[in-house]
Formats: sequence, structure tokens, C-alpha cells
Amino acid sequence: MKKLLLTIAILSCTYGFSQHGLDKDIANIEGKVIEWRRDFHQNPELSNREFKTAEKIAAHLKSLGMEVQTGIAHTGVVGILKGKKPGKVLALRADIDALPVPERADLPFKSVAKGEYNGEEVPVMHACGHDTHIAILMGVADILSKNTDKINGTIKFIFQPAEEGAPPGEEGGAKLMIKEGVLKNPDVDAIFGLHIGSGQLVNTIGYKSGGAMAAVNSFVIDVKGKQTHGSMPWGGIDPIMVSAKIIDGLQTLVSREMPLTQEAVVLSIGKITSGVRSNIIPESAQMIGTLRTLDTEMQSHIHKRMREMVSDIAKAYRAKANISIDEGYPITYNDPELTAQMASSLEKAAGKDNVNIMKAITGAEDFSFFQKEVPGLYFFLGGKAPGETEAFPHHTPDFYIDESGMLLGVKAFIQLSLDYLK
Repeated sequence: MKKLLLTIAILSCTYGFSQHGLDKDIANIEGKVIEWRRDFHQNPELSNREFKTAEKIAAHLKSLGMEVQTGIAHTGVVGILKGKKPGKVLALRADIDALPVPERADLPFKSVAKGEYNGEEVPVMHACGHDTHIAILMGVADILSKNTDKINGTIKFIFQPAEEGAPPGEEGGAKLMIKEGVLKNPDVDAIFGLHIGSGQLVNTIGYKSGGAMAAVNSFVIDVKGKQTHGSMPWGGIDPIMVSAKIIDGLQTLVSREMPLTQEAVVLSIGKITSGVRSNIIPESAQMIGTLRTLDTEMQSHIHKRMREMVSDIAKAYRAKANISIDEGYPITYNDPELTAQMASSLEKAAGKDNVNIMKAITGAEDFSFFQKEVPGLYFFLGGKAPGETEAFPHHTPDFYIDESGMLLGVKAFIQLSLDYLK
């Protein structure tokens, strides 16, 4: 008898959804998920401005009979689904904001939306796949709400605004949702999240235990020189030349002071602002940049050295400079115990051959704030069609996702949820 029960248990784990009777529900949801995704893609909204997006999400969750909370961290939406049996509380998260990027892909649901960013009118596009994340989680909510008899515990569906960062002067994102109690009442025991990838083959999943994505810090460097005529550089102090020396010096911190065989470090300057015309050496210059690290000690060291180097290089050329480094996002850290526990669920959803252990990446995610509060697992879903020769990067006008991989996201979330709560 014991052998028979063991055999049944093994078969149940092997066949995944068949044990739950959800195969048909999952197959039937794909059309809806794609329709939702296209609507969100065509109507994107910037961080902390996701008003219509939030309305659509809330309306869907309410139609499923869930307890729905709105206005969390400005535009965040949370749906609470209670299972028929007691158990733990699990959170599933999707980010909902878009980016100030013009869309070039020739799609029937191409975005032509406009928004305001830093006081300017800008084109808006879901250039990072958040539209797919919303639609996938809405599909998961749709299916699980009809199968509460299979849920041991409670599931919180968290639709989070401003993952790309709140506008200047505003709070937002995961950090503000946590501050406003999103992980409380009921208290969350664990959280799962996913990110679709334009360069990862559809119907595959990637994950990594421990540090999976980098911590990110933005920084601003202000350089003060002395203005003079462009024909007489000796009459002033050139902040543009000093800026060039600072950029060169900062890159040596990566190449000469960071143990790169241990973990990756990336330091990039994204913008330089200075001057008004060709024959005036200006008084000041400003640089903004990003730093990505995967080790907290390395992060602390490079922060210290950046502050020293910026000031000292400017002083060597008779200028003054100061640097401010923001708090940024922490490392996206997959709890090793939880990751080991849930690896088999990912394999059941995708098939063992379609699940890969990946290396850490230097992109960053504010899902990391949730992981600082409760154990979390963040995994990656393929969005590149088979045979596609070029995959355009995220945050670019040509970014494109193949929709055939979205159903696996639904499967993975459901399998993880039912297995964890079981």
C-alpha cells in the first residue's frame, strides 16, 4: 500500500497540472491573455501615472469576486484570493509601467501614446515587457479564482507601478508599496515574480539562486570650472575637459580595483550637459550615470572610491566637483532555500529540458525590495521566437516580444502557487 501511495505521489509531481485538473482552463486562457496584452501595449502609461491601466486591472479582479485594493503607492492594485483550505500567504507580482520610448515596430497594436516626463511631452511604449507581465498575472488570477478548492491558503496578486523609477521628487514602486503595507494584512510568507526577455527563446525559463540581478545606483556629478572665451582656454578652467578626465578615472575603478572574477561591475555615464556655443568654455558641467554591482562589499568600496576620485581629479585641474549617489535598488536575491524548493515546479511547468540555470545579469529590478522583506523567487521567461535572428534589447524603440511564450508564464505562476501552498 505504501508503495502504491508513493507511486501516485511521484506521478502527481511529474504530470503537474493534470493533478489539479487545470490543463483545459490554461489552454483556454491564452486568447484572453494576448488580447489583454495588446490593449495594454497600445495604451501604455508612465511610472506613477498608470491610472487607466490600474482601472482595467481592478475591474478584472473585481469581476472575479476578489477583495480588491487600489491606490497603493499611487496607482498600485492588489487582489486577495482566499482558498477553500487554510494555509500560507503567497504574493505574485507584476509591474505595470511603461517607458518614455518611441515605438518603431510595425504592429497593428503599436503604441502612439504620449506622456509627460521631466516636464516634456514624450512618446510612451511598453519597451520592457511589463504589458506581458500584467496580462500573464491577470490570466493566473482568472484561472485560480475559479479553482479556490485547489488553493491551500491565500494569494495576493500585486500589480505594482513605477518599477522603472518614480518621477523626480516622487516616491513610488515596490519600496512605497511595502511602506504602505502591501505585504501585511494578511502577512505574506513568500513572493514570486517573473520578467519576460526579448533575447531568451520562447517556452524556456531561466533562474538563478542567490544574486540574480544587480543592485543599481544612479549618480550625479557636478563640475565647477571658470568660464572664458574659447580662444583663450588659459583664462579659465574647463569643466568639460575635467569631466572627460573624471569619466576616464571612474572606468579605472572597474578595470583596476574591482575583483571582476568574483562578480561583475558596470559603470556607465548616460548624459553630459554643459555649454551653450562653440566659442565659450562654460562655467559648469553635469554628468549623470548608473552603477551596477552584484556584491555588497564591492558596492561599498566603489562608492567610497567614486567620492574620493571625483573630488581629487577635479582638484588636480583646479576645478571643483561633487558627486551624489542615490539609494537605488538592492540586489535581486533569490532565497536559496525557496529556489531549491520551487525548482521542480518550474520544470513541471516548462519541461525539465526547457529550464536553465542562468548567470547573474547586470540589469536591476525593484522586486528586490520585496525580497528584503520576505523570501522571494524571481525568474525569467522567454520571449524570442524560434529562428529569429536578431533580438532587440529592452528599453529600445525596436523591442519586440513573441506572444507565444506568454502562456508558459501563466503555467509557471500557477504551478509555483499551488505547489508552494500545498
